[in-house]
Amino acid sequence: MSLLQAENITKSYGEKTLFDEISFSLEERQRIGLIGVNGTGKSSLLKILAGLESADSGSLFHANSFQVEYLPQDPVFHEGKTILETVFDSDIPLFNAVRNYEVALQNVTDNPENTGYQERLLTAQEEMDRLDAWDFSTKAKTILTKLGLTKFESNVNTLSGGQQKRVALAKAFIQPADLLILDEPTNHIDHDTVEWLEQYLSTYSGTLLLVTHDRYFLNRVTNRIFELDKGRLFEYGGNYETFLEQKALREAREQKEAHKQNKLLQSELEWLKRGAKARTTKQKARKQRIETMQEAPEHKTDGNVEMAIGSSRLGKKVIEAEDVTKMFNDHYITNDFSYLVLPQDRIGIIGANGSGKTTLLNMLAGRIKPDSGTIDIGTTVKIGFYTQQNEGLDESLRVIEYIREGGEQIRLQKGGSITASQMLERFLFSPELQWTYVSRLSGGEKRRLYLLRILMEEPNVLFLDEPTNDLDVQTLSVLEDYLSDFPGAVITVSHDRYFLDKVAEQLFVFEGNGVIDHYYGSYTDFLDVKKREKELEAEEKKVATTKVVEKEDKPKKNKMSYNEKKEWETIQQTIEEIELKIENVKEEITKSGSDFEKVDTLYKEEQALTMELEEKIERWSELSEKI
Repeated sequence: MSLLQAENITKSYGEKTLFDEISFSLEERQRIGLIGVNGTGKSSLLKILAGLESADSGSLFHANSFQVEYLPQDPVFHEGKTILETVFDSDIPLFNAVRNYEVALQNVTDNPENTGYQERLLTAQEEMDRLDAWDFSTKAKTILTKLGLTKFESNVNTLSGGQQKRVALAKAFIQPADLLILDEPTNHIDHDTVEWLEQYLSTYSGTLLLVTHDRYFLNRVTNRIFELDKGRLFEYGGNYETFLEQKALREAREQKEAHKQNKLLQSELEWLKRGAKARTTKQKARKQRIETMQEAPEHKTDGNVEMAIGSSRLGKKVIEAEDVTKMFNDHYITNDFSYLVLPQDRIGIIGANGSGKTTLLNMLAGRIKPDSGTIDIGTTVKIGFYTQQNEGLDESLRVIEYIREGGEQIRLQKGGSITASQMLERFLFSPELQWTYVSRLSGGEKRRLYLLRILMEEPNVLFLDEPTNDLDVQTLSVLEDYLSDFPGAVITVSHDRYFLDKVAEQLFVFEGNGVIDHYYGSYTDFLDVKKREKELEAEEKKVATTKVVEKEDKPKKNKMSYNEKKEWETIQQTIEEIELKIENVKEEITKSGSDFEKVDTLYKEEQALTMELEEKIERWSELSEKI
């Protein structure tokens, strides 16, 4: 039986139909990747399935107890809450118990003499026992730790964007859900976290539906692909790699059918032009058939379009950085950084969020001055800078008007040129969409348009600052195709492994405190090297530890003294007696009720006995080694 059944779902945005009467089902344990060009309605479909938006028409069918957990691209948090309070923010009794216990524990830790806090802690502990919530609490903290969040009491609003995304992920993972929906889960998180996510979601026991631009992630996590294309939904079994193969076959079939239809249409039109006499029934039928064929949607494919576009002439001198140092708040961004950019360079810049990658791009572009050192830009250099903000995007213009401001046409390397309208089609803007006002585009469509405007100005050096955060998979494929033939230098800041593997041949690696390492090779090669270095370091540490242990064990002959032998004979009984005393004290605490003074005395006695027990167990361990 299906977990969820969608029948004839339709959704429009203004005059634009996002999807039209699409039907599908979600089965248990499926891990589905949803892909499609920005503006086709991916996020809208996710929100409909999550119950946050309604469809214009159509129906959803699922069990009454059906539970959905939805992670948006940009999570919003309540003011003043800690990480743990945010993660356990739910009306579920189990969540309430853990949240109340953590708050009570923190209060007692901060104010150990406050008897009111102590009483609340005892009540919270009893509730945790009653609901058997201890394992659940441990699981949640383990997930937070794996996501790099160890200071559970930190205020979530003071965290960086990447840390907030991790908190939202942890909250989504611990919620009981039949369907987990994730919208761009890999945005703003580093490689190690993405790798952990891959492992976690690959064994996720529920049903998963996600949107992501990270194609390695998509390939490793999913076992089914949904594609939204021109208002229709196509389903493919398997991961992203299988999807590419199956989509190529589907488009080949559609092209063949379209070719047959065009031939038939041409034949019918020629017949009409010959002018059959009289309005016979057959002639009327032929006209109706022609009208139907003309109105039928064309199944155009993106195809392998030539992207060998020209650029402004670039001389031998591009950009030279020498001993460049930059600091923010007494923290080094770069420290004596030097590099000579060559005309054919393909450079990727990687590093932790906030390490200074965008600042380096801005300095190389001449937008920010270094504190010391020099940056010399060649006289023939024309930089195209794709920033994280849509700089200069005039939303009052139509799409075609905005692009024509950058250039009416663009030259090809092999001669000739193509128009602004043709370039728009290559970047997945249909002729109809080209006359839409920019203000009516989706956020992703605006980013794609902004990228094309930069390329229309024919730069000879390209700076791309996190292009994969807002561009869809298809647009990234078009951009990668364009960059493969781009005749100038390309410098890219990105976390996306797939994109960097395709466009970068060397890396600037921000290690922190102004240190930038230079690595020749792909991002995957770099990660493999780092992994081997960690494994080698761990092995060397293990060998060193083994040698130290062997050295310590060899010369010593620890014979027991007479007193130690006497102690050994009684220590086990002593341990059992202390454990019994602790149990008795715990019972007394429970019986004391609201007698806060007595509870305080007993609580201190329990702590003292616990410390004594730990000392005796440690001593027992030492004596047993001598035995």
